[in-house]
Amino acid sequence: MKFKVAFLYFLISSSVFAQLPKGFVYVKDVVPSIQLELRYCTDYNFVGEPIYGYYNAVGIVTSETADALHAVQKELETQNLSLKIYDAYRPQEAVNHFIKWAKNVNDTLMKPHFYPNVDKHYLFRDGYIASKSRHSSGSTVDLTIVNAETGKNLDMGSPFDFFGEPSWVAYSKLTTKQKENRILLQRVMQKHGFRSYSKEWWHFTLRNEPFKNQYFNFPVE
Repeated sequence: MKFKVAFLYFLISSSVFAQLPKGFVYVKDVVPSIQLELRYCTDYNFVGEPIYGYYNAVGIVTSETADALHAVQKELETQNLSLKIYDAYRPQEAVNHFIKWAKNVNDTLMKPHFYPNVDKHYLFRDGYIASKSRHSSGSTVDLTIVNAETGKNLDMGSPFDFFGEPSWVAYSKLTTKQKENRILLQRVMQKHGFRSYSKEWWHFTLRNEPFKNQYFNFPVE
């Protein structure tokens, strides 16, 4: 009987306290006040269904990335603002799902919402879909800035994951306030060690990332 109880406790403990690979952390453990909206756990994304490998709406990043995000969050909180993460570590399994979807050019369910002016044939050519993702190395995040009290997004001029010129960092056809909001995001992220991606205002990679060119495939859970 004692053996059975001990074995049951072991199974429960193993499932509840499953360990991330060395060097990775849950971002909420380091930055409790950060907000999350993990889109790929839902069907509200450019594919239109939950993405393979996303089993729980948790943000996972490298330890170094979490520390840098903590510094960003501390600065934003002085202005009653907060980061909101849309995606962080992304398993290769999820990238493969994107590739499979992109090759099916007849599946355009979410085109009106995410790529109304982009031909799906050209998603690879134009850099919106790739066979490897910086996210799979654990030091890349997709995020925006929100009001810390209401959770309302600052207006960045285009939605997250919108494929097209309005999402480019240098896009100029924005209101004064939209430009100010984008500059704030770029400035605070770069100040604390991140570099941006020219075609996605929300996409940032930690400089000197610890697992550069290593692509992991453990699940998000």
